[in-house]
Amino acid sequence: MASQIAHIIYAKKYFEKHPAPLAYQEEFMLGCVFPDIRRIDENIKRKDTHLCFESCDLNFEGLTPFQAGWKFHTYCDMRREDILKKYDFYSIRGTADFWGQAAKGLEDEILYEKYNNWEKLVNYFNNVPEIEISASISRETFQLWYAILAKYIEKKPDSKTAHIFLSKQPSFVDIADDIIQSVDKLRKNEKVIELLEKVSEEII
Repeated sequence: MASQIAHIIYAKKYFEKHPAPLAYQEEFMLGCVFPDIRRIDENIKRKDTHLCFESCDLNFEGLTPFQAGWKFHTYCDMRREDILKKYDFYSIRGTADFWGQAAKGLEDEILYEKYNNWEKLVNYFNNVPEIEISASISRETFQLWYAILAKYIEKKPDSKTAHIFLSKQPSFVDIADDIIQSVDKLRKNEKVIELLEKVSEEII
């Protein structure tokens, strides 16, 4: 599973191969970072946001742009794990710590420069349109998640901004310091960086 910046970069790569109108791309981007909203509301279960499509592929027929992005997120989570397992990534010390969260944080750092319109996306996330999703997710929670993301993506992640982002997620509050320390260690491992870059190269 990937973190939020990585998902945005994967979506960018998808549209490089499958061009679409800007309005479609924007709503797709909104969808591709939606499923992890469960991290800020413990009443939302993983199955409610990650197991909502019969197939895990890139067939978006009949889906709204938001739903297509949502499905794309689940596809990328599965595809990313397949790629990392192929390269035996998790045999490297520290990569599986904290459910792989440290590696995900480092991946966001590595990939950030591959997108060049963060300011516009930040504005879009701060002013999310009305989207019909699920009665179990309130409009307030929906808006809060994207406001948190907007703050996170406004500049390249560093230890401070990553810590703030983790601290907004209840399951990471008590271990945020440890995750950041783990990211610092992984950042020094060239093999880890090489393999995380391979994911973005191969995922689409």
